[in-house]
Amino acid sequence: MTTTAVSRFFDGDVWHSFRSSPMAIGAAVVAALCIFSALFAPWVAPHNPFDLATLELSDARLPPAWEAEGSAKYLLGTDDQGRDILSAIMYGARISMLVGLASVVLSVIVGVALGLLSGFVGGKIDAFIMRVCDVMLSFPSILIALLIDGVGRAMFPNAHDTLAFAVLVLAIALPGWVQYARTVRGSTLVERNKEYVQAARVVGVAPLRIMRKHVLPNVMGPVLVLATIQVATAILTEATLSFLGVGVPPTQPSLGTLIRIGNDFLFSGEWWITIFPGLMLVLIALSVNLLGDWLRDALNPRLQ
Repeated sequence: MTTTAVSRFFDGDVWHSFRSSPMAIGAAVVAALCIFSALFAPWVAPHNPFDLATLELSDARLPPAWEAEGSAKYLLGTDDQGRDILSAIMYGARISMLVGLASVVLSVIVGVALGLLSGFVGGKIDAFIMRVCDVMLSFPSILIALLIDGVGRAMFPNAHDTLAFAVLVLAIALPGWVQYARTVRGSTLVERNKEYVQAARVVGVAPLRIMRKHVLPNVMGPVLVLATIQVATAILTEATLSFLGVGVPPTQPSLGTLIRIGNDFLFSGEWWITIFPGLMLVLIALSVNLLGDWLRDALNPRLQ
């Protein structure tokens, strides 16, 4: 069964669209390299930038290896604490991607569930959920994230790093579920009046089973496209919060934290401390956005 599904995928329109799009292939290669270096950072990184026993302050603020005062030991230079920039980027990207993916998964679960319920049941439940969406959309998402993160840190000032990560994921996911709820609701309003749903109702299938088995698979196309694009947005939001000092714990800095640290030395000539983490963030966001644009076109039947 699995082999049949795989062969069907490689013979389908989506794979053909991917093979015929150089932009999608290039974006996939860049995204794969970023994900590989982040996931396997402990094995592929030249150094462990967060192991205090290995840091040498005499190596602080070294420029990249191709400059006159650079060292071949540190390809992209070092920061003010003597940490290898290349290794710090790999470890930082790992944290940024983890927070971004976790927040998007949580947003998808909440948004799809509420969107299905709102569109399929209708009535007062639909009106209530949509009014909540309107209220959420009236506030900037970054402001909501700052509020939730600030309240979480105030309530748990001595929280463990794991709880701090959970608060950050919740802060990013809370304003993110609205788009999925509204998208799924619109698709569900169309699907619930089709013949296959009416037939399932006639034979006595429970509403929950109809939503889960029949309606949900037919509304997931737009959700996949939106989720792909929102991964990049979530990573950028996490970087923004970390840049403002309310993101991940300082003991496990992400790309946003590295950019904030390097920003203090940008005008003193140590440009590499902030430029390279910023470039990594741009590559991740750009590659994911390009893949999202390709997936949107590939799943659009009008463009086939």
